[in-house]
Amino acid sequence: MTGLVGIDFGTTNSVVSILRPNGSLTTLDPFRTLLCFWSEEDRKGASLHHAAGPSAIESYLEDPLSSRLIMSMKSYLAQRSFTQTQIFGKAFTLEALVALFLRALLGEDYAGYKVVAGRPVRFAGDFAEDDLGEARLRQSFSQAGFPEIEVALEPEAAGYRFAQTLDGPATVLVGDFGGGTSDFSVIRFDQRVTPLGYAGVGIAGDMFDYRIIDHVVSPLLGKHDTYISMGNKLPVPPDYFAGFARWHKLSLMRMPRILRDIAAVAATSTHPERLRTLIRLIEHEVGYQLYQAVSTVKAELSRSETATLRFAHEDFVIEQPIARTDFDKWIAPDLKRFEGAVDEALKRAGLGSDAIDRVFLTGGTSFVPAVRRLFEQRFGAGKVSGGGEFVSVAEGLALIGRDKS
Repeated sequence: MTGLVGIDFGTTNSVVSILRPNGSLTTLDPFRTLLCFWSEEDRKGASLHHAAGPSAIESYLEDPLSSRLIMSMKSYLAQRSFTQTQIFGKAFTLEALVALFLRALLGEDYAGYKVVAGRPVRFAGDFAEDDLGEARLRQSFSQAGFPEIEVALEPEAAGYRFAQTLDGPATVLVGDFGGGTSDFSVIRFDQRVTPLGYAGVGIAGDMFDYRIIDHVVSPLLGKHDTYISMGNKLPVPPDYFAGFARWHKLSLMRMPRILRDIAAVAATSTHPERLRTLIRLIEHEVGYQLYQAVSTVKAELSRSETATLRFAHEDFVIEQPIARTDFDKWIAPDLKRFEGAVDEALKRAGLGSDAIDRVFLTGGTSFVPAVRRLFEQRFGAGKVSGGGEFVSVAEGLALIGRDKS
C-alpha cells in the first residue's frame, strides 16, 4: 500500500495524519497556521525570509514591528476580492502563501505519498464562492509539490473516524467546528458510508473570540464614543473595531491611511486617549498577544462559570472578569446560525431529529458548554459524544484515502 497523508488545513491550526504502508496511523501535533516574513540586509541588499507555524510565532515575537504575520489564510480562499498582497515590496498570491505554509507543514518527508485534503462545506466569508475556495486549495497543494490530491468534506472525515467506534449501523449527525467555519453532515453508516445531507456556516471559534473583544476590549478603545465632524456629533466609525476584533484583518489596519483616519477622529472624540491607544496597539503589532489572552479566557469559560481576561501593553491594562452567562448571551446569534445549519442538513437528508442515532461533535468550539447544550437539548444528552476534537478530521481523511485505495 502506498503511504497516505490526511491534511486538515485549518484557519487557526493544521493537522497532519500519516497512514504508512505498514498500516500504522500517526497523527502529528497541531501546527499553527501562520507565516511570518521579515527582511534582512546583507552585502547584496535586502533579502526576504519567512517561517511557519511555531517558528513563525517565535520570529514574530522577537521583532513584531519589523515583521509581517500572515494569519487565517483559509478565510480568504473563497473570497474573489483577495488575489495577492505585498510583503516587503514583493507580491504574493494567496495560493503562493498557502503553498509556502504547506511546504513547511509537510517538509520533504512525504514525497510520493497520496494526499487527501479536507475542505469545509461552506468556506468562510460573507460572499464566499465554495468552488473557488476548493480550486484555490488544489492549486496551493500543486504549488507545494502535490499536484494530485483528493478532497473530502471535513465533517464527513470526522464522521468516518467516529464510525470506527460504532458497534452497528447508525445515522450520525457530525458537527465539525473549526476556527473559521462550522459544518454539519448527516451520514448513514452500515455496510457502506452514505452521506445524506450537509450544511455549513462561515463562523466558528474565531467569531467567539470576536464577541469577547467586541464586548470587553473594543469599548475601552473608543467603541460607542462620539466625535465632531463639521459641527455634527457622530459615532466613532464601527469599522475600526470590526477590523480590530478579527485577527486575520488586524494586519491590514497598519495601512497609513487607516491610522491617519483614526487619528483625525481621535482629535475631536469624547475620549481621545482611547482611540490613541487603539492606534498604538495596531502600530506595535500586539494583536497576537491580545488574541492569545482572549483564546485563554474563552477556554477557561468552558471549564468555569467565570474567568478573567488579562492583557497589558504599556499603560493599557485589562483585568476584566467575564461570566459564562454573559458570554452565552454574546454568542446567542451564532448559536442560532448553528441551529439553522443543522435544520438545513436534516432537511437535505429528508430526516427529522428523531431519526438521528448519534451526534458527534469535534473541533475546539465543541467544548463550549452552550454549543454542546444546543445539541443535547435537541437530540438528547445520551446521543451526543466527542473525542479527538483536534485530530479527528485529519485521521478521518487518511482513513478515507485508505479505503478508497
